Amino acid sequence: MTDKDIKDEIIDETIENGETVETLSEENEIDKLKTEVDDWKNSYLRKQAEFQNFTKRKEKEFDDLKAFASEKIIVKVLDIVDNLERAIAASSESKDFDSLVKGVELTLSQMKSTVASEGVEAIETEKASFDPHLHMAVAVEDSADHANDEVIAEFQKGYKMKGKVIRPSMVKVCKK
Repeated sequence: MTDKDIKDEIIDETIENGETVETLSEENEIDKLKTEVDDWKNSYLRKQAEFQNFTKRKEKEFDDLKAFASEKIIVKVLDIVDNLERAIAASSESKDFDSLVKGVELTLSQMKSTVASEGVEAIETEKASFDPHLHMAVAVEDSADHANDEVIAEFQKGYKMKGKVIRPSMVKVCKK
């Protein structure tokens, strides 16, 4: 029996029972729509749960990244700490102040090299014009030896990391 034969038979039975074909097809359409709405609702709920799981997973990954982001630099700094401890130990045994200074100078050089490898560079202030993006003026002075808005002295070095100022230089500026 074909689909058309089955359909015709259902229509004949429906007409014999006093129902109209139109009522039957409307009920079928309503049932189909209800089923479709339920399918969409279930799909929506699944997608919403998947998105919540994705969000939680990404938040955890971000928290882990933040927690261990400094690990690489800390390992490098620990090498420097070890060198400082060795310099102190060696100078305390020999009571040689010159060797302590030499050890600290070598360690400072290592520290500067380490921060430079991470993209940190000092902000130049010698004979520089005052730039509020790079410098923090903590004092002003009138000086015949310097031009207006020229940096006279640096009280604390400033640093940039990969082009971004992470600490401005504290300077004295000439104001006429």
